[in-house]
Amino acid sequence: MALGFLKIFKTSAPRVPDTGIFFYNTLTGRKEPFRPLKAGRVGMYHCGPTVYGYTHIGHARPYVFADLLKRMFRYHGFTLTQVINITDVGHLTGDEDQGEDKIEEGAKREGKTAAEVITFYTDDFLENLRKLNIDTEGTIFPRATEHILEQVALIRTLEEKGYTYLTADGIYFDTVLFKSYGALGNINLVGLEEGKRVPINPEKKHPTDFALWKFSKPEDKRQQEWESPWGKGFPGWHIECSAMSSKYLGHHFDIHTGGVDHIPVHHNNEIAQSEAAFGPVFAKYWLHVAHLMIDGKKISKSLGNTILLKHIEERNIPPLAYRYWLLTSHYKTQVNFTWQALEAAHRAFFKLQRVFVEELGVKKGAVSPRYQKSFITAINDDINTSQAVALLWDLLKDDSVSKADKKATLLDFDRILGLDLAESQNFMEESRKQTVSIEQAPQEIRTLVEEREKARASKDFAKADTLRDKINSAGFTLEDSPAGARLTKI
Repeated sequence: MALGFLKIFKTSAPRVPDTGIFFYNTLTGRKEPFRPLKAGRVGMYHCGPTVYGYTHIGHARPYVFADLLKRMFRYHGFTLTQVINITDVGHLTGDEDQGEDKIEEGAKREGKTAAEVITFYTDDFLENLRKLNIDTEGTIFPRATEHILEQVALIRTLEEKGYTYLTADGIYFDTVLFKSYGALGNINLVGLEEGKRVPINPEKKHPTDFALWKFSKPEDKRQQEWESPWGKGFPGWHIECSAMSSKYLGHHFDIHTGGVDHIPVHHNNEIAQSEAAFGPVFAKYWLHVAHLMIDGKKISKSLGNTILLKHIEERNIPPLAYRYWLLTSHYKTQVNFTWQALEAAHRAFFKLQRVFVEELGVKKGAVSPRYQKSFITAINDDINTSQAVALLWDLLKDDSVSKADKKATLLDFDRILGLDLAESQNFMEESRKQTVSIEQAPQEIRTLVEEREKARASKDFAKADTLRDKINSAGFTLEDSPAGARLTKI
């Protein structure tokens, strides 16, 4: 009896202690306590960009969220492995398995090689991360084209286990053999008709089946193709994430993130092929970021409403003001971007910087235990940044906390929020160099400034930009600060 008890005790796996962190898990459809697979360690995979075009402000939202996760776990002392993949092959213009490869399309459009397109837009993506103060130290950025062998090996494993079949255009995964297909997001597969999700393909057994490897056609004149056991071609979009996540995080890891648009297809396909190859559970927690709309509409090239980070900078609004605006909403809430909303966030962010530098002084006191506890409670509750930002302003209005303690507490908050408050001092001081009041400027400049303000008020931004160029040509730069227009002598 006693020996049997000892045997059970020794073979039972130790329970990972509670972390006090909660996430809404798309896989289960409920908020759950976070318990990592290994105590004190976290592995995270974030679906990265397809590098065939510029990174727009909607693309940036999931990576600000990924950065918040990273900062939070480091704040709590976790050892972290974070992976953000770079999709540089296999993502087609049609529904997953139809159309032209987006990289090949981009190369033709710009008259460049695929390698040149990949390098240029990967650099653009990484530069956007830098501007948004996204911490990339230690983050792994694997490229799909550099992991072809791993993808081929994974397809071979699926083939050996009987999950694949051959068609004229590639190797496909048979989703019917994976009984829990569609569990992520509780996708209703009943009555799904061929042609609704992908164009008709008579060789596909089921509408949800997806390509693991696509064969090249001579007429396509592809720049990126590889030999494989099945013929020359290129990997499907979904297989790359499973291959690279398993290489850097293992067959089973803690957290997988991405946009809500990935739930129905891409992420369900990842789960199917990964668990078919390696067994459950592929990723324990699935966290999805809601869409960013612009003036109430989905971002679309056809609508011409794509806004890049550089467009924000052209209006003399710093990228961190955009990050601040994102933090005022919960990541699972769909947000609507307008220039008016961003300008309001800019004013609030500028006020935060000014108060931090001018009113709180240089002395740092002690972190307020009361505010720190409330802040961490908000962040631990599914990364509730909107509540955390509101708490930040409550702190600034609280006369019971000394200025020195406020400064220390804000810096503590900023370890997670990533608003770079420690650099605000430099920013504010630099903005005052060679500043000239409007009244002291030459009459010609004053007239141009007045005309530009009228143009901005009437939302004639093209005219406003032209007038600003004239001001620059006359030897002055003009900054649209929340406190009003500010001239600096060049």
